[in-house]
This record gives sequence, C-alpha cells and structure tokens, in this order.
Amino acid sequence: MSALWTTTVSSIGSDAQDMFEAGVFILFGEPVPPALADVSIVHRDASSAARDIAPGDVFLVGDERYTIDEVGEIANSNLTELGHVVVYVNQPDQELLPGAILASGADPVTPAVGTRISFTEQ
Repeated sequence: MSALWTTTVSSIGSDAQDMFEAGVFILFGEPVPPALADVSIVHRDASSAARDIAPGDVFLVGDERYTIDEVGEIANSNLTELGHVVVYVNQPDQELLPGAILASGADPVTPAVGTRISFTEQ
C-alpha cells in the first residue's frame, strides 16, 4: 500500500465521540474554525496529496481500515486546501455530499491524539 495523504491527530473535539458513534469522521487541519472544533478530528503536519482519492482506496485511522466507496466532487480539493473532509462509514443510504467520502469497514473507533490517519492505495 502506498500512502496518498497522511496526517497526525492533534486534538479531538469534545462532541466528536458522538460523531464517531454515528459513523462520521470530520477531519479538519489546524487552524480549525471554532464552529467545527467541537465535532472534528483536528490534525497537523498533513502531507501533500500524491493524487486524488478514489473509490477502492483505503482510509486508515490507526490500524482500522475502511474501503472508500464514493468520493464527492470537492472532497479532494477541500482535503488539499483545508485538510477538511467528512468520511461517512457504513452508511449506504447517506447521500454523497460534494465534500464527503463514503466508506465501509469496521465500526468506527475513537482515535487518540497522536494517531496517524491516512488515505492509501488499495
């Protein structure tokens, strides 16, 4: 597997646990807008994207793997410009929003500060 984009969790919003339990990861690079800080996985030191993320690629949160099923039309540009993307896990009825990614895999887990998050080729 070749990494397409990697980062490190710098903080977890106080309401982010509720989002994980609902199958939603909201990533936002530092500095994060205050309105989104409470629900986001805030990260730092993100790498440049090697290429656009596409269906079939893998979203890794620590050791947990999620297969990318669909990618919204502005998800890659938001990730590159803001470090921001919303990943919906195991939600096949979720409408694909322009800045979102739909993925499938294990039940979402709560990452810890310092956890590596990445998108990789299959």
